[in-house]
Amino acid sequence: MHPDDDTPPIFTSKAYHEASVFQVENLLREGRRQRSRTERPVPAVCMLDPDGDVVRHLRSIGDGEVHDGWSCYHSELWVTHTDGIEIGIVACAVGASYAVLVAEQLAASGCSLVVSITSAGRIVALGEPPYFVIIERARRDEGTSLHYVAPSEWSLLDVDVVCVAHVTNTLAVDGDDFEKGEADGTHRILRLAAAIARRLGHG
Repeated sequence: MHPDDDTPPIFTSKAYHEASVFQVENLLREGRRQRSRTERPVPAVCMLDPDGDVVRHLRSIGDGEVHDGWSCYHSELWVTHTDGIEIGIVACAVGASYAVLVAEQLAASGCSLVVSITSAGRIVALGEPPYFVIIERARRDEGTSLHYVAPSEWSLLDVDVVCVAHVTNTLAVDGDDFEKGEADGTHRILRLAAAIARRLGHG
């Protein structure tokens, strides 16, 4: 970049048509070797649980187990069953860079559908929280996606990754807030993930 060019570096020197030097399969291979993990596929349907409430609740009631083949260095994969569908869950995948890394590792480990369900605050009054909103597109201002896809105004929903906002609060501007309901909304969240999976042909 020329010193007089004000274009931020994140927009320059991208080679979107070239394969990445980083291959997530190599990371998983080394994770398995160093952590003595078996090469066992993860569930076809996996969920990102950014708040960690779902995994904390399942762990507290002993519903599910830790996947012994998940070789990610930074997380555990909890496995449970809802409405006849096996669902793998990674807790606390917060931030675009980390969530993308986890999603890539899930895909390389046998997952064919990632459902991300994160709590959100209500800006426009669509109803009384808690409720769900499927995210079809998002304005690109986070930076991470610019390393993967050429610049554009919007990121669009892909069928193998479904993002859902669990609207649980009114940004603390209207009395008591941030209540997700019984079991921190775990049962409602898992039923939604199972319904999405079934609707997309995964069960």
